Amino acid sequence: MPSRAIFAMPLALAFGSALQSGAARADEGGASVWLPGQFASFASVPGDPGFSFEALFYFRKASATAGTSFSRGGGLLLGYSTTEQYLYLTPGYTFADPVLNGQLWLGVTFSAGRADTSVWGVLTGPGGRAFSAGASDTATGISDLYPMVSLKWQTGSHNAMTYVMGSAPVGGYDPDRWAGVGVGHWAIDWGMGYTFMPPSPFEFSVTAGLTYNFINPTTQYQSGMDAHIDVGASWSLSDSFYVGLAGYYFSQLSPDTGGSARLGDFRSRVAGVGPQAGWSFQLGGVATDLSLRGYKEFAAQNRPEGWNVYFTVSLSRARRPGDRLP
Repeated sequence: MPSRAIFAMPLALAFGSALQSGAARADEGGASVWLPGQFASFASVPGDPGFSFEALFYFRKASATAGTSFSRGGGLLLGYSTTEQYLYLTPGYTFADPVLNGQLWLGVTFSAGRADTSVWGVLTGPGGRAFSAGASDTATGISDLYPMVSLKWQTGSHNAMTYVMGSAPVGGYDPDRWAGVGVGHWAIDWGMGYTFMPPSPFEFSVTAGLTYNFINPTTQYQSGMDAHIDVGASWSLSDSFYVGLAGYYFSQLSPDTGGSARLGDFRSRVAGVGPQAGWSFQLGGVATDLSLRGYKEFAAQNRPEGWNVYFTVSLSRARRPGDRLP
């Protein structure tokens, strides 16, 4: 038992340090307000005037490990893994009358989700003896609120967009827990997009933006400013079905400040790429669009790395003959 106690003390200290560094992980635990990959193909193409509704199911599984070796042998290995499931519901309205010669859309996203998080550590001594420990946590509930406004313009094959999105911290958040479904602070995100959609079956879209994170009032921690780029390219196999590729790059431009960010200049980044497909059809007077895309992540820094899937159902009033376009 004495040898086990000798290992238990440094491991407890190591877990305490890991907890601190986990909180200081860029974007306060690696959970950014912006969801990388939420825009893909056709992002800047104007929609049909009137009310619309979108349901997005998001699934992500990611992990991260870190370790160090001691000068006299042995070392410490720490691991972190998370599984996230979210449902995002977005009612919106597209105005028929032009605004600044473009199409104005207003919407707000309500979200709910579940996050399962686990951490573990293995401390190995010079003689090869090892001590391991772990913990896990699950959080389920209402997540944050995201109001958004966009303007879109179309000229021939060229489509442009500008948008502003806010994040209101109404979701479940507890800084003393490993898992959570809210980020605990306000944020604002803004950006621009472009879609090239010629008469041919080919289409290409790119959307870029910046996120400013306000101070978390609970922890006095402020995540740095984030930059993100979402891209999508598709090929229409028919008037109602397309396939293609999608990708994203997320990078933190400025360091976190306040609270445990004093432990270091934490910045996060991650990239992802994967296939996508979409299907459009009409049910009565309702235009229905289904899309599915998945991303494999790579080049992660100060952020868990894994894979994620988006499944989206979009409903809007079907365009009727004689409807005026903005």
